[in-house]
Amino acid sequence: MAGNGSAINRRRFLLASGAAMAGSGAAWGLVPGQRQGGVALPGPSSGPTPSATPAVPRAEPYGATTLQTAARLGGGGSGGSGYRRLVSGAGWPMVVRGEIAAPRSGREDRRSALACFVQFTDLHLADVQSPLRTEFMRAPSGGGWRTQEALTVAGAVSLVEQVNALGGGPHTGKRPAFVMTTGDNTDNNSAIELEWFLTAMSGGLITPNTGDPAAYEGVQNSGLPLFWHPDDALLDLDKRRGLPRIPGYLEAAIRPLTSPGLNIPWYSTPGNHDELPGGCLAPADPELSAIITGSRKLISVPESELAAFANAIHTGDDPKSEALKAILSRHAAQARTVTADERRRLITPHDQITAHLDPKYTGAGPVGHGYTEDSLDGDRMYYTFKVAENVLGISIDTTYRSGHYEGSLGSDQLGWLERTLAAHSSRSYDADGREARNQGADDAHILVFSHHNSPTMTRRPDAARSDEPRHDGQELIALLSRFPNVVAWINGHSHINRITPHAHPTAARSFWEVNTASHVDYPHHARVIELVDNHDGTLSLLTTLIESAAPHRTNFDDLSATGLASLYRELAYNSPGLASAMTDGVNAGWAGGASDRNAELLVQAV
Repeated sequence: MAGNGSAINRRRFLLASGAAMAGSGAAWGLVPGQRQGGVALPGPSSGPTPSATPAVPRAEPYGATTLQTAARLGGGGSGGSGYRRLVSGAGWPMVVRGEIAAPRSGREDRRSALACFVQFTDLHLADVQSPLRTEFMRAPSGGGWRTQEALTVAGAVSLVEQVNALGGGPHTGKRPAFVMTTGDNTDNNSAIELEWFLTAMSGGLITPNTGDPAAYEGVQNSGLPLFWHPDDALLDLDKRRGLPRIPGYLEAAIRPLTSPGLNIPWYSTPGNHDELPGGCLAPADPELSAIITGSRKLISVPESELAAFANAIHTGDDPKSEALKAILSRHAAQARTVTADERRRLITPHDQITAHLDPKYTGAGPVGHGYTEDSLDGDRMYYTFKVAENVLGISIDTTYRSGHYEGSLGSDQLGWLERTLAAHSSRSYDADGREARNQGADDAHILVFSHHNSPTMTRRPDAARSDEPRHDGQELIALLSRFPNVVAWINGHSHINRITPHAHPTAARSFWEVNTASHVDYPHHARVIELVDNHDGTLSLLTTLIESAAPHRTNFDDLSATGLASLYRELAYNSPGLASAMTDGVNAGWAGGASDRNAELLVQAV
């Protein structure tokens, strides 16, 4: 991971739990009716259910990709301070990468399209009022909590709108056949977030609110200056660094909105936030289950108590989440009273599969979105599917089910993956380079999908499957390298755009790892991926980043669904420490270099 060191450190903890290591600098007690900074802390309230947020048309055509234009921070140059508005910048070029196979002239005229699809990753649809969130881990520097995270649903709906408007892949004109989500579709492992995600993808009305049906009950109206209070005049930490006051923001953020649903099929791959509370806590834990559905939300903790919890998150040495449970219990009396909500309940992998199979979420299909009734036997969240004629997709589950944000593969799944690769590869190689022939194999081009990328996969034992050895990213690379028809391994988790060649001395056994940034943090990207045959002994994987359908330019008076989606992106670009590290409005540490964004990736055809 390249880029600003402090930003990367902040991101590491956001990836783990939505928290960064540091303290609040003060221990505010949070009791309804108390005043802090001149603002009363509200208790539960009643009132009419808010009406749906209307959508307004985007000013420019939806179908544009970052080849034509990309958002950038206005003001130019580096070292900008204060809140900066987004503008439409020049598009990014397509960079040809020949580390694995050399590009040959005239291929653009010879090539034929094999497949086209879209990758979503790390949507992190978040119930920001959940009592199990750890916003109290926010650092004095501003890390560990996202100012934009109340708008995740509006942002996801706008991304769906963008895909629906894509007429075809920018290089082949071939219409995308499907969307693959590579995990962290939700944030807190809760039933309501899963409902929001499935509805956003398949279509329908979403109310991004829990607890009190007519009021927001979270950190952004708590009166604590540690958090951005958009609706009032409190001079909080974020307003001091330039974030605006936007009256009506919180009411708009929890208002119902309608997703059109994708007009093409979609598939689902699980991430650590989908299977674990907070992406790293003990799953299906009775105490955590009671807290998340309960009526007490802890927002502030003495700084002296945070280091041990932060260390437990980072090391993964607290599989039962005892450090967090101790903090929540010790300070229960100081927690804010909120409205209890059973819809926040923690869910299991079995629940995930069952929900995907529910007919009301079929949308454009397929039924189950990759999962089948057979998946329920052993809660197997890995499968194969047809990408296109003679192109096979393999979705794997890299999560630690016992509670940790890193990834791995168990021996059972690794064995299944090896057998699947062999069944679709007429030849393979052993660790010493000896070739083997696989009788009856169909020799498909193979694309592998997962949540974790290779650097974030370890051999840490999984307490949920203690008898099963675990396998890391290097072992997975070694396995994929044995099969010459593996074209790419496509993943997320890092929240950074990065494309890595895994080149083998035998070029026909090399493949690309395509790691795509998130849609919750800067730079809010998804990818259009096109696979083509150049008819010269090579294939090309053409990857093009896209943004949501929302305009780059924001209007603080526009609190429609579209206006909120624009603001969602602009707030992410103004994340603490990020704007000042940008050059010409782009942070290459997170957005990646030019060759990690829009790229042509060549491999040898088999």
